[in-house]
Amino acid sequence: MAELRTEEEQLDAIKRWWKENGTSLIAGVAIAVAGVVGWNAWQNYQENQAQSASMRYQHLVSLTDGGNIDEARSLVVEITDNHGRTLYADLARLIDARLAVDTGDLDEAQRVLEGVIDSSNREYVQGLARLRLARLQIAEGNAETALDTLARDIPAALAAQQADLRGDAMKALGREDEARQAWQEALAVAEQRDQPIYGVQLKLDDLGAEEVSL
Repeated sequence: MAELRTEEEQLDAIKRWWKENGTSLIAGVAIAVAGVVGWNAWQNYQENQAQSASMRYQHLVSLTDGGNIDEARSLVVEITDNHGRTLYADLARLIDARLAVDTGDLDEAQRVLEGVIDSSNREYVQGLARLRLARLQIAEGNAETALDTLARDIPAALAAQQADLRGDAMKALGREDEARQAWQEALAVAEQRDQPIYGVQLKLDDLGAEEVSL
């Protein structure tokens, strides 16, 4: 009988505990389950968004290759509006700048590139935008401005291209010795990093051999 009373007392204790704590326990479990479900739903949403952005970007590339400039630029707006924080949005804006150049709208191309530099949180993309902006500035006769652009933060992975464009700017300013040094640096960096870089040797050949002082 003593054992039976002990079991009954334990059961009564459990009932009292459940009465006092059961509701909060159920609520806690429900919140935990909802959190897991919500996180999984968010992960699935993010994955679907990434896939959608990738597909739209691939379509943009195909439109660009096909010469459908108006449709391509409309798609850039769609990608940046719907997937603005993704890498695809950054890349779409770089394509948009090139399309602006193709249509002769250099001011718009510069505006787009400056926007990428200001808004992207990806250093490599910012570096690409700076290189393209500098190239555009040189083409417009603003070589000094291009040098300022090239002096900003550009990732080491783009150092060869940076030196190449610095040489172009120096040549445009008539500073041929500095242009030669920059192009030689571009070749050296490209070789060191095992990166292809095209046209630099031709620029050096066209500049001619460095004069030797006697």
